[in-house]
Amino acid sequence: MSEPYLFLSKLVRYVKLNWWRLTVPVKMKASGVRLNGKVQFFGMPIVSMVQGSEIEVDADAVLCSVSEMTALGVSRPVILRTLRPQARIKIGRDCGLSGTTVCAAQSISIGKECLIGADVLICDTDFHALPPEGRRFNDLAQAIRTAPITIEDNVFIGARSIVLKGVSIGCNSVIGAGSMVVADIPANVLAAGNPAKVIRAL
Repeated sequence: MSEPYLFLSKLVRYVKLNWWRLTVPVKMKASGVRLNGKVQFFGMPIVSMVQGSEIEVDADAVLCSVSEMTALGVSRPVILRTLRPQARIKIGRDCGLSGTTVCAAQSISIGKECLIGADVLICDTDFHALPPEGRRFNDLAQAIRTAPITIEDNVFIGARSIVLKGVSIGCNSVIGAGSMVVADIPANVLAAGNPAKVIRAL
């Protein structure tokens, strides 16, 4: 690789990093997200909030929305979305999220020092009513099941896993890539599969 090309590539990277550092926190705060200290952004997340809801990100978290900044790449930006008033998303200190979708109708809490792999989906709602009659157009909150999600400290969720409503994942546990988490996972274990089951203790 030629020296001029290397210099140009480093320059472009430097400009991007500084542009994100200067502009993304401002846009996040303007969208209603509370940043509790310095949060690092690679690219611009997609954020949408219903009035009365909350999204909070603690210091030293890293949100990666562009493929060039993470080993596996991402198929989409980080998405943080609330669907109902009083819904809450909390992302703890020193977490890393890459192309992660976090969608809350009730509550999603992610503890500190968690690693959320590329394109993980975390949602606390069924989005639609389950009874077949009029399902497509039934948007009544009481007809759509929701349940809070709690991901405790130092959890590692592998790429393209899905975490569904009502789930708790205990501290230090690892969820294997591509898993479907539909029931609670205790602390200090490795779990994987569809549905995710405990494989062994850590």
